Amino acid sequence: MLNADLHTHSTVSDGLLSPTDLVRRAALNGVQLLALTDHDEIGGLEEAADEAMVCGVPFINGVEISVSWGDDLTVHIVGLGFDRNNAALNEGLAQVRGGRDGRAQRIGEELAKVGIHGAYEGALKYAGNPALVSRSHFARYIVEQGLVKEVKTVFDYWLAKGKPGYVAHPWATMEQALTWIHDAGGVAVVAHPGRYRASRAELRKIFDKFKELGGEGIEVLSGSQSPADTHEFAKVTREYGFLASRASDFHGPGESWVDLGKMPELPEGLTPVWSRLI
Repeated sequence: MLNADLHTHSTVSDGLLSPTDLVRRAALNGVQLLALTDHDEIGGLEEAADEAMVCGVPFINGVEISVSWGDDLTVHIVGLGFDRNNAALNEGLAQVRGGRDGRAQRIGEELAKVGIHGAYEGALKYAGNPALVSRSHFARYIVEQGLVKEVKTVFDYWLAKGKPGYVAHPWATMEQALTWIHDAGGVAVVAHPGRYRASRAELRKIFDKFKELGGEGIEVLSGSQSPADTHEFAKVTREYGFLASRASDFHGPGESWVDLGKMPELPEGLTPVWSRLI
């Protein structure tokens, strides 16, 4: 099986490595097909593609788009293999990023109410750009303050839905996200379906709508899910006729569930998404 890793992040969004260093680490780990999928941002693709050529790693343009679903759920849609110069895609992503700073300021205000002061400024220090501040940047600041030891733990206490620092925000619609990806010639994939705080019935509604809008694949393998999840999403993939993606969702050394290219192989009998990309 091709050692493909089609969901990764760099410092252009909320990763710890620059696009160049991300590609170099992927090459050292034996990745044979790589996509950089920063959150609502494609500014790192050119740098990553240039370094991938130097390292001899086949590279695919990618992005992870934040999508609002229902009253208060955010779903992430990964776009792969698109034209990064497509005007509609770039305009749409700029629109989505435009709300990040306001949301970040509200998160900072909510965290201050529970005694975590200076969180917005601390998160901004990690992000470097107000338009790119994410919950991961807040998590790093909270770890820096010594309140917990790991970024993963921060979400459980402060940043997940229902916790003191969670702030809902209107992102793109699923229809908008898929339109931007498809108009740019790309393939759309539901990211890490096992991570959403949604019932099985609600997940089915998400898959139904995604399929109706022409969505092509789901991440059957994601760094943050269990073997039982993998089995379940392999069944979903067969049922819906989806393509299967393999994705670490790597953000950085010591902070991610799995390293670049270190996921298991896809279950047998599935058509990999890269069959449409290479």
